[in-house]
Amino acid sequence: MPVKAVKTQKAVKPRKKFKEQDLSVFINLLTDFGFKRVFGIKKVMLSFLNTVLDISGGIVDLTYGNVEILGLTKEDRKAIFDLICITGNGERVIVEIQNIEQEHYKDRMLFYLSLLIQEQNVQGKVGDKNWNYKLDPVFSINILNFHLGKKKRPNRYLTHWLIKERDTNEAFYDTDKFTLVCVELPLFDKTLQGVKTALEQWIFLIKNLHELNSIPEKYKTEVFENIFEMAKIAKMDKKEVSLYLKSLNEMNMVQYEINRRDRAIEVRDNTIMQQGNTIMQQGNTIAIVTSERDNAWNIIAQKDKEIEELKRRFGLN
Repeated sequence: MPVKAVKTQKAVKPRKKFKEQDLSVFINLLTDFGFKRVFGIKKVMLSFLNTVLDISGGIVDLTYGNVEILGLTKEDRKAIFDLICITGNGERVIVEIQNIEQEHYKDRMLFYLSLLIQEQNVQGKVGDKNWNYKLDPVFSINILNFHLGKKKRPNRYLTHWLIKERDTNEAFYDTDKFTLVCVELPLFDKTLQGVKTALEQWIFLIKNLHELNSIPEKYKTEVFENIFEMAKIAKMDKKEVSLYLKSLNEMNMVQYEINRRDRAIEVRDNTIMQQGNTIMQQGNTIAIVTSERDNAWNIIAQKDKEIEELKRRFGLN
């Protein structure tokens, strides 16, 4: 049976470089600049964390930790986080926003979370009677502008991942001591009119703030009004506008390169499938098709290396 060819999308011209006159009313919270400007406000972060984590008793206070954490030795990998918070009860929380899909991202989340465990001061020395292994809870909140893994979970834009026993589903800890939280923005498709809950308000705002021209009625609370005020581009000085434009253009350029790579994959796969139909109709071996596909993926792999270098250069890893 002939292989059905994939319908490729029409090539999209690269977006022009953003200039000040191209900006809207509010900043894009998906940029590094916008995310840190807004969530660097203590009241904002407290409200966001309490809504997303929903910890028993709530988080009543927090401080911002050092965003650069080193491993145990000089040879260990250095990790840079967007924001690290330490609550009044000693709970450590990583909050990171990731626009670009990255290979082994789940491993990266675990690695970062493990560093927050390693940095905790364990009391006493090995062998002492007073040795204390007790660890404070750690949380990783990841706001992702892509799907986490191949399995799609319709409407499950917020997921909590815990350590559990395989067969009985029993939690390893009585409390959520080691928790990964993921917000997958592509799975959130509610309109402003459809937003009802506090969680939906947060996710909609993160995804769509830069598309709004004024404060919607349902966002007229102290915390959200504070966000809208901080996010007004008209309120920023020239240096802040320049930094925002730089962050916006870097994100846009890398995203365009990735989109161009993805279109190239679609075009090549479509071409190979069409060739495969012709070859099979002629009675030739399918090995020819496999060889053509392998050659195409070698070309794609080189493009992937170029994109990784762009992400590294602009700090988008």
